Amino acid sequence: MADTAHDSAPNSSAAPQITLTFPDGANRKIDSGTTGFEVAKSIAPSLAKRTVAMSLNGTLSDLADPITADAEIKFISRTDPEALELIRHDAAHVMAEAVQELWPGTQVTIGPVIENGFFYDFAKQQPFEPDDIPKIEQKMGEIIARNAPFTKEFWSRDEAKKFFRDKGENFKIELVDAIPADQDLKIYKQGDWLDLCRGPHMTSTGQIGKAFKLMKFAGAYWRGDANNPQLQRIYGTAFATEPELKEYLHRLEEAEKRDHRKLGREMDLFHFQEEAPGSVFWHPKGWTLFQSLIAYMRRRLDKDGYQEVNSPDMMEKHFWELSGHWENYGENMFTTTLPDERVFCCKPMNCPGHVQIFKHGLKSYRDLPLKIAEFGKVHRYEPSGALHGMLRVRHFTQDDAHIFCTEDQLMQECLKINDLMLSIYKDFGFEDIFIKLSTRPEKRVGSDELWDKAEQALQDVLDEVTKRSNGRVKTALQPGEGAFYGPKLEYVLKDAIGREWQCGTTQVDFNLANRLGAFYIDETSDKKVPVMIHRAMFGSLERFTGILIENFAGHFPLWLSPLQVVVATIVSDADDYAVEVVEKLRAAGIRTEIDLRNEKINYKVREHSLAKVPVMLVVGKREAEEGKVSIRRLGSQAQQVMTLEEALAALKAEATPPDLRDES
Repeated sequence: MADTAHDSAPNSSAAPQITLTFPDGANRKIDSGTTGFEVAKSIAPSLAKRTVAMSLNGTLSDLADPITADAEIKFISRTDPEALELIRHDAAHVMAEAVQELWPGTQVTIGPVIENGFFYDFAKQQPFEPDDIPKIEQKMGEIIARNAPFTKEFWSRDEAKKFFRDKGENFKIELVDAIPADQDLKIYKQGDWLDLCRGPHMTSTGQIGKAFKLMKFAGAYWRGDANNPQLQRIYGTAFATEPELKEYLHRLEEAEKRDHRKLGREMDLFHFQEEAPGSVFWHPKGWTLFQSLIAYMRRRLDKDGYQEVNSPDMMEKHFWELSGHWENYGENMFTTTLPDERVFCCKPMNCPGHVQIFKHGLKSYRDLPLKIAEFGKVHRYEPSGALHGMLRVRHFTQDDAHIFCTEDQLMQECLKINDLMLSIYKDFGFEDIFIKLSTRPEKRVGSDELWDKAEQALQDVLDEVTKRSNGRVKTALQPGEGAFYGPKLEYVLKDAIGREWQCGTTQVDFNLANRLGAFYIDETSDKKVPVMIHRAMFGSLERFTGILIENFAGHFPLWLSPLQVVVATIVSDADDYAVEVVEKLRAAGIRTEIDLRNEKINYKVREHSLAKVPVMLVVGKREAEEGKVSIRRLGSQAQQVMTLEEALAALKAEATPPDLRDES
């Protein structure tokens, strides 16, 4: 910061001096109690003008707050990343004021910032109508234009409760009572309107700008409890600039077009029913896609030395108590009690079953690393409100594997997993990868010493991956987000419209094998507990399928498409030739259907395009006589005419999965 200067702000002998440290390392002494605005103004009036808040020791604060202790300070302008939350928070307050101006008597409840926006819940006698959104937005624009300053006051609880009681804001009285006695009760004002709020806020409503948009109405229960009154929620979003808002709205529009639930219906892939919440009903085409993913992964694992196994879907509760799942994951498990009173659990993970397979027969250090893989069905309870198509389910298939190895082999095996993982994602078109290291959670098994060792091992792996990629692979730390038995690397993919999806994981575990009594015989004939590496590439196959549908918007590459080619006739005279074409395509391993209906060809093309069939071979009388086909590609109006043999060769090459192309 070039304009921080190293001299002191105006001094007063009455106030003790404190030291501020700026991001560039410069120090400045000020009087204790000087506000952030006064400091900024003493540095440069232009700095004070463009600053909307400050960060003290990493915590956002109101610019008008007095600074009373030594601190690291950073001034925040509205275009800084840290200001985005403030813009949205302020916009929520302005929306609440707008609603109460338009509909006096409406009660305001809570209005937090959420991912990508904000909401506010209202108690209003009449429901909002769709036409109300532009009215509220217009009123918000008027309030923003007033540029009223945000000011903070501290009220006593009695004072606040009397004010809200007189105003008829009964929900606010309940919120006042919920604030712990040792916390200040803050009131933020913007002109004549005010609300109970923790803050902070920017300096005035005008700082919000014009880049805001109200998105939708929804119902919500007070404090999320169905026993409480139902409120009306308004969702909105806001950005620092209008181009950013426009880009976000475009992404939403694209995401809606790509919604895998919508495309799943159009492409006849799957459906869901209330009788089996969080479970997929696969249709033939969808199951073909699903099995293509498994076949691809099976080939990749076979080449990499994995042995495929299968473990029981249900095991006795005692088994899960030994593993630590019952204590640390029990609330997410489905259970059943049999007539003999034995309690069984549907497996939420495959790892304990794989340990049993490892234990069957004596293992030597020469057997390690031992890699066992399973396309295992697992069951995990998710609240009904959290379920979301195939992206959040209760019953799913994992491409799960566990590597039993020595500590000396740990680094090498994790790097092999990384290389395989990145290669697989590249085959599916994902090359922008983000790897996050998730460390020990509060609820866990094992000693701190073992956790230290496991976390250091994964940190070393991450450092080596970063080094090998010359910094191309982005990394981050997620404290407290590891599994209860070990830390993990999470592989996050970025899709075609910039959304991030967490898919694969690599987890280092020094605990589970020991808890379940697994060991191997080392070089000195002693028993040693193996290290377990838990590893998934796709993660949930259901979820990965949903991600692929949305990433490609249903326009799958030919090798992945569940239906690759439709042969359609123009006239019935070409029916016999169409049958011949289909037979040759199927013989070449291409998934093909035939359309001999007595319909116009444009109707057929439109229908199969809506179903996202990547290739149509159109044949009429001339094509039949000349042994040719007319090729139409999904999303293109162009046609290409070639001989049947040329078309077969080209389509066969294109339909070959990427992992098999080097061999052909």
